[in-house]
Amino acid sequence: MSLIKDKKKEIKRFIKFGTVGLIGSVIDFGIFNLFTIVFHVAAIASSTVSFALAVINNFILNRFWTYPETRQTPIYKPLLQFVIVSCLGLAIRIPLFAWLEKMLIPLAAKIIPNVLTPTIVGHNVSLALVIAVVMMWNFLVNRFWTFKNVPA
Repeated sequence: MSLIKDKKKEIKRFIKFGTVGLIGSVIDFGIFNLFTIVFHVAAIASSTVSFALAVINNFILNRFWTYPETRQTPIYKPLLQFVIVSCLGLAIRIPLFAWLEKMLIPLAAKIIPNVLTPTIVGHNVSLALVIAVVMMWNFLVNRFWTFKNVPA
C-alpha cells in the first residue's frame, strides 16, 4: 500500500513540477519573444536570458510548492544544485535549439507564408521542443539529486 501511496505522491509532485514548468514556459516564451521581436536581440542570447529568468521563477515555486519540505533547510545547497542542473539543461538547450531552428524556419516558410514570419514560427516551435526535452531532464535530475532527501 505504501508503494501505491508513494507513487501517487510522486505523480502529484510531477504534476506540480509540470505546472511550475508551464508557468516558467510562459515566462520563457514571453521574454524570448519580447527580446527577439521587440528589441531585435539574437535568438540564442534571447533564449539564454529567457531561460535564466524562467529558472529563477521555477526554483522559487518548486522550493515552496512542489517540494515544500525543503523550506526548513538552508537554501544554498539546493539552489546551487538547481543552478547546476539548469546550466546543464541550458547546455542541452542551446545546440538543440540552434539545430531545430535551422530546420524549422525554412519549413515554416513553406507551410505558413504571410501569416507569421517563418523566423518567429521556427523560433517558437524550436523553443517549445527544447523546453519539453529540458523539462524532463530538469525533473529527473532535480528529483534524484537536488531534492533527493525529500521523501516520496
